[in-house]
Amino acid sequence: MINFRYHVVSLTAVFLALAIGLVVGTAALNGPVADSLSANVNALRKDNQQLRETVGSLQEEVTREEDYARETAPGLLGGTLTGRRLLVLALPSGEKHVDGVIEMLRQTGATITGQIDLQDKFVNPDNSVDLLGLAERSAKPTVPANGLPGNSNGVETSSAFLAGAVLDRPDGITVTDADRRAVLDAYANAGYLTVGDKVGGPAEAVVLVSGQPYVDRDSAQKDQAVVTMTEQFDKAVPLIVAGSGTSAGNVVAAVRDDPALAKTISTVDHANTLQGQVVTAMAAIEQIVVKKAGQYGLGAGATDLLPQLPQRPK
Repeated sequence: MINFRYHVVSLTAVFLALAIGLVVGTAALNGPVADSLSANVNALRKDNQQLRETVGSLQEEVTREEDYARETAPGLLGGTLTGRRLLVLALPSGEKHVDGVIEMLRQTGATITGQIDLQDKFVNPDNSVDLLGLAERSAKPTVPANGLPGNSNGVETSSAFLAGAVLDRPDGITVTDADRRAVLDAYANAGYLTVGDKVGGPAEAVVLVSGQPYVDRDSAQKDQAVVTMTEQFDKAVPLIVAGSGTSAGNVVAAVRDDPALAKTISTVDHANTLQGQVVTAMAAIEQIVVKKAGQYGLGAGATDLLPQLPQRPK
């Protein structure tokens, strides 16, 4: 009969054998395993250093390209649009690079008549009815509400109305400063826009500064509202879209995908970079002087990297 002492001795022998096995195994493998791990760590360390050097080199290359663009911009752009009048429209998505775009537009010698920052509220589908009523309520003697699009799209109606207040008018009406200011104040007080710089007169062309498309649950409607607004301003004067990327829903992509819009609206898909801001100014020159639209940049639908500017007289 097997007694309790026998079980204790047996279990002790088993655990002792396991302990001896672990010690022997660890001693046998410790050298090769440690050497292998050390080699892997050293290899990863070298790879990481090489990647750091590559990133540093690329950053230096980008900096040099930006320096080149900045240094050549005055000679390339200077005086090309002296006496011409540009309005800058900015969407919230273009806020980070609007100052850079304006800086390059100023290099052309053009007068920036003003900067209007459109708010997200302007393209919110819940506000369509209010935008319809606001256009009617804000009408002034030199900014009448008659002739506006006759439908229920508030963004379309208000965009056409605002275009009539801040751009050259084909009907020959001269908008007074007081009426223009009253119209902008009405939309600003309602939270639809802010005026970054005082709008000092009508513009003969518009640069729309945009960025990435909307991503919330109403994104499709908001993105379409941006396109609708763009169309209305384009009907009045030449328009350039200074955007960022060509992802789905992006106003740059929408213009390029529409053959009719692509004939009249110029797009730049990398205006978030210094090089793209220079190209935006070049596209404005081409639109105003050559009266030609083009699609420029690196993304889908781009036809060239940059416009071919007219040769200056010697």
